[in-house]
Amino acid sequence: MITTDTYEVPCLNGRELSHKNITVSVPGSKSITNRALLLAMLADGESVLTGALFSDDSRHFLNCLNTLGFETDASEAESRITVKGLGGRLPCSESSLYVGSAGTAARFLAACLGVSQGVFHMDASEQMRKRPMAPLLAALQELGCEISFSEKEGFFPFTLTGHGFGRNSICIDIDASSQFLSALLIASGLSDKDFHIQVKGTHGMSYIDMTGRMMEQFGVHFSKTPEGAFTIPAGQRYRALSYQIEPDVSAAAYFYALAAVLGISVTVKGVYTDSLQGDVQFLSILEKMGCTVKETPAGLCLSGPEGGKLHGVTADMSACSDQAITLAAIAPYADSPTTITGIGHIRHQESDRLSAIAENLTAMKVPCVEQESSLTISPASPRPALIHTHDDHRLAMGFSLTGLRADGIVIENPRCCKKTFENYFEVLESTLQAICMK
Repeated sequence: MITTDTYEVPCLNGRELSHKNITVSVPGSKSITNRALLLAMLADGESVLTGALFSDDSRHFLNCLNTLGFETDASEAESRITVKGLGGRLPCSESSLYVGSAGTAARFLAACLGVSQGVFHMDASEQMRKRPMAPLLAALQELGCEISFSEKEGFFPFTLTGHGFGRNSICIDIDASSQFLSALLIASGLSDKDFHIQVKGTHGMSYIDMTGRMMEQFGVHFSKTPEGAFTIPAGQRYRALSYQIEPDVSAAAYFYALAAVLGISVTVKGVYTDSLQGDVQFLSILEKMGCTVKETPAGLCLSGPEGGKLHGVTADMSACSDQAITLAAIAPYADSPTTITGIGHIRHQESDRLSAIAENLTAMKVPCVEQESSLTISPASPRPALIHTHDDHRLAMGFSLTGLRADGIVIENPRCCKKTFENYFEVLESTLQAICMK
């Protein structure tokens, strides 16, 4: 049952699964929605975004556009947002913005406002105030933006006083977040000179690929050297589009993992192998664990092994790190240890996710070894436990999967999912009912 405070996951062990081939719908992609909002803001003319996600993060982003004075129209019932861009110009020269806990809004808007003309006061939730911003803000200062911090240097809240591009090259460290690079790449489309970005770190490059493909769709191209440096030629402008947003593959992954642990088949509508989203690579990991994937007209269908008998794997999840929790949550049901690598940066997300994974596995009596950027989980029969979510939506959604085959798994604060998938537990409930329906 779902309450404001907790959700006890229904355990299906011993229950007859009447339907072993089901289809699920998930909301639009958070990553694509928020990038599309920014690109539409910078474009010249009216863009119509269909299939858009409405969640805490996207609503904060949209509210920021409205606060800046952009004309927008949103229909949650139709999953549609219209944005009238001004070709990179801003409707105002001073504004106060609140980004909530939305990392994309925090980083993307800061970059674009920091290279624009004006004074912009920016604040965020307590959770976002703890997340890294310093590398991006230091880069903006090098580009000529003046920044004053209201509390702790390098963190929200702060005021940006932008003077345009003071130079046409920058170096950015993305070890803490690839969003720093995505933000600068999108903002660089406003430069009147060729703009060059050197990069330190390789984390999250699948998200950079997404950013590049979307920039290109909206009319701005860049080139990349084999060493990982980027050049954005001058003279380009973002163009307004009618833009269809893909279903959220991060959300879809929970239902593909559900298929894996229950040994059934799940098709997620509208998810295909050519997705812009890096989390589609999670399906390859599930294949190594014994699942099969096939493309259907409706979307990708994943079938779990008979009886959910999974194999342990070693997986570098640097390209799909949002699913590290998902893999850790189903790893106890594998026949050998599972090691997840390349995830040191998830310590700096909505929570210290790596430590939180280990904390919750330990609470369920599942043996695990936590290292600086990796985690090894041994096979086990999870014991009843309260899952501490740390107000982190991915911990809530990911560990709900463990409870599908273990009694007494209770999710603390299930409503934290409103950040990206506000009715996740309702969709999970209806999916489980469909599986067990006579």
